[in-house]
Amino acid sequence: MAARPLSLVAPDWWDYTTLDRGLLDDAARLTADDLFALSRPGFTVRFYDTIEEFYLAEALEYIHAWRQSTPERPAGICGPIGPTEQLPLVARLVNELEIDLRHAHFWGMDEWVVDGRETPESFSLSFAKADRELCFDRIRADLRMPESNLHFPRVAEIDAFRRSFDEARCVVMQGGQGEIKHWAFNDPVRRAGVFRDQPPTPAEYRQLGTRVVELHPMTIIQNARTSGGGVVTNVPTQALTVGPAETWKAEKVSIWHAGTHDNPFGQRLTALMIGKKLPDSSVPMSLLADHPNVQFNYLRSGIGSCAAEMH
Repeated sequence: MAARPLSLVAPDWWDYTTLDRGLLDDAARLTADDLFALSRPGFTVRFYDTIEEFYLAEALEYIHAWRQSTPERPAGICGPIGPTEQLPLVARLVNELEIDLRHAHFWGMDEWVVDGRETPESFSLSFAKADRELCFDRIRADLRMPESNLHFPRVAEIDAFRRSFDEARCVVMQGGQGEIKHWAFNDPVRRAGVFRDQPPTPAEYRQLGTRVVELHPMTIIQNARTSGGGVVTNVPTQALTVGPAETWKAEKVSIWHAGTHDNPFGQRLTALMIGKKLPDSSVPMSLLADHPNVQFNYLRSGIGSCAAEMH
């Protein structure tokens, strides 16, 4: 097997820069029409023309999932922090439509880890804090789901968190896409040990469940940029993340590309690899090529171009 090149950005890690240059160039050439044409059975590409329509559609996935929940068959959604703009809309819709959430569920997909424990909600970058402040605390008290139906990952309760995906239907798992091409914090692994010469096979990576992970340097820098004003020293280097094992229990995976987290190239690369069924764990998002129901949602104005433009 031919040796893979070293990463251009973090030589001790796997990432998309270790892929064949021809594949990377093919991705960069894709137009918006080409992206749309990548749809196939099991993989749907959708475009939204306005930012209002985009985030409303994302919020409605919460509503559609929660409306399917019954006492006999509880159901819910696993949601991201990044994007977050949909969360206040979710609360407004629940209140205006008076949707009773007593049998509904929500899974937070990840949280920061410091000194071996998940960060408390007092931490400024806490994902659970953001979910509560932007959404759940805004829902009328008489409509809210019970606290026991809010599943936020905790280091000491990983097994219980994983079991919760068997105790209620996860109708949809939402996500954004980071610059390292992850969903949740499913980052590429270090280039070490048995993975020094080749990254984990897709089958090996898909076996991973909820776990504590070391974050790729690009993920740390990106989160500093998008959420912390660029102060890298405030961003933890570890996180607790939902894994592929739980993702494959979700009936649908819905990824939202507003153009604010990953760049024009990244938005093209993962769609190409999923559409053409080219999974590679150096691009974790590409592993969704093997999931039976994936949808990529693009804000048309956020697709951008891979052409050179000096600033």
